[in-house]
Amino acid sequence: MGKRKSRMSKVLATAKKPAPKLETAFSCPFCDHGGAVECRIDLKHMIAEASCFACQARYSTTAHALTEPIDVYSEWIDQCELANAGAAGAAAAADRRKTKRRN
Repeated sequence: MGKRKSRMSKVLATAKKPAPKLETAFSCPFCDHGGAVECRIDLKHMIAEASCFACQARYSTTAHALTEPIDVYSEWIDQCELANAGAAGAAAAADRRKTKRRN
């Protein structure tokens, strides 16, 4: 014959696992100092800011109710990559102009 389930087994079966915690300290994209970037979100003024305490680099953007520190940091990294791609493209265009003038 089957055994009845105890009340405790029902509680353990329905208990939810806690969500994993996201990081709040990040490495700086300029000085590469680990854990030096902290993100502050001011929902009253709708501003989110990431700043490095080692090299004093800063990035700010607009915030909304769902903004998390990882979102601010990721946006900063994306903007750095766009700036680097733009600078590389401008340098390549300048090199092409120089070679056209020589020919």
